[in-house]
Amino acid sequence: MTFMEEKNTAASIPVNAESRNYMGLEEEYSSLKKSKAVIFQAPYDRTTTYIHGAVNGPAAIIDASKYMERYDDELNQETFKIGIHTMEPLALQELSSEDMVEKVYAQALELLKANKFPVMLGGEHTVSVGAVKAAKEMFPNLSVLQLDAHYDLRDVYFGSKLNHGCVARRLSEICPIVQAGTRSMSKEDKEYLVSDTSGRVKAISVYDILEMPMWKDVVTDALSENVYITIDLDVFDPALVPATGTPEPGGFGWYETLSLLREVTKDKKVVGFDVVELCPIKDNITSDFFAAKLIYRLLGYIFPAKK
Repeated sequence: MTFMEEKNTAASIPVNAESRNYMGLEEEYSSLKKSKAVIFQAPYDRTTTYIHGAVNGPAAIIDASKYMERYDDELNQETFKIGIHTMEPLALQELSSEDMVEKVYAQALELLKANKFPVMLGGEHTVSVGAVKAAKEMFPNLSVLQLDAHYDLRDVYFGSKLNHGCVARRLSEICPIVQAGTRSMSKEDKEYLVSDTSGRVKAISVYDILEMPMWKDVVTDALSENVYITIDLDVFDPALVPATGTPEPGGFGWYETLSLLREVTKDKKVVGFDVVELCPIKDNITSDFFAAKLIYRLLGYIFPAKK
């Protein structure tokens, strides 16, 4: 039985399914058959090295999304009408990193083969490896836009090649990546960037951005025709998004990030995206709601209403 068949079986059980859906969408706008976009949850944080809790990120985003307005005032549209299906969380937390990546890969590949647009909710950043692997299989001319405070270019971290501190290194082995918003670097990250001659990693740090008025054009021009976007929430200023595993001072704001995403979605074909590293803070839903809104706005850019 496939993942999607399992989901259909579960959906036949009348247990207030709307309460588990992104935005609490009714069946008319959330059935798997009718939906263009499919949200799948990858709750996993076994390689976390600082603040734990990313395993609870997907559920917190789903919960916060129910309180958003369905009308998008920037885009003048009701994006949810494209159909947004929400799958049950993958059972990942007890798996090794290797097995987790393979399970995420299988789920993402199945969705892509079914002509669905995959939106993955993490979980720590390692989950992105499986999703990008699947996207590369379907779209050979693929590159990754990584929005992240950290370079994550170590080859091995805490004895593992599949650790959140190595995710960009693993992604670069699948396809070229463009990093934006980086501002925290290990010595190994630096040595790799200096010595690497493959050209598979282009990093545009916040320090570059401060001196580069046209930085968004530089990012977009460096991407290939097909793009997978991975958003680590620590790319944002922690004053906006405090609930991350490793918050870093400084970072992107809401509007400059939206401006970049508008530019990318206008010029490139985005084939999937993820939002990772939300570590919910008890009694503080700011970051949860921020992530939910970001997902909805990005879906609106990717699926603009026909004029």
